[in-house]
Amino acid sequence: MNEFEGGDGRWLSLTNGGTAVFVDVLTFAVSELAREPWDFRFAALLSLQNQNVMGRGVVGFGLAELDWGDSPQEAAAAKDFLLRVLDLALTHHRWEELTYEPPRVEGYLRTYRSMVEDFDPATARAGEEVLPGPHEAASASCVRHRVLNGLPFWEECVFCTEGV
Repeated sequence: MNEFEGGDGRWLSLTNGGTAVFVDVLTFAVSELAREPWDFRFAALLSLQNQNVMGRGVVGFGLAELDWGDSPQEAAAAKDFLLRVLDLALTHHRWEELTYEPPRVEGYLRTYRSMVEDFDPATARAGEEVLPGPHEAASASCVRHRVLNGLPFWEECVFCTEGV
């Protein structure tokens, strides 16, 4: 099981297949909306959830482990970005490009959105370094799939490593 921790002891536990589809649909949305440095850092973190590269059953992260920024304004902007990503994913943004039907992912997205919405970034544990740093931000795009890829960690996007 892969686990994504919210606040107050809430978890989204996903099977390997559930994690793959969760990452796929979030990748479409993150790639569409990323504009600020924190957004591209989150995109890099998302690429690190690629089980085809990292291994099955070993991914996930907690919201409290992320660097939400140095000020309440930065934290609010980062949280707003993540909520907008989840909202866009919930509209089925680019899901028609998937090579499979994602029957349960809408529930995963709704659960995770609720966790993010309820999370207070001021409670995050500083210095955990789960979120890739500014020099590791995902800034390159996979031309074939039109999503941010795994650079600087690896050269292929999540869809390339799935063989799509």
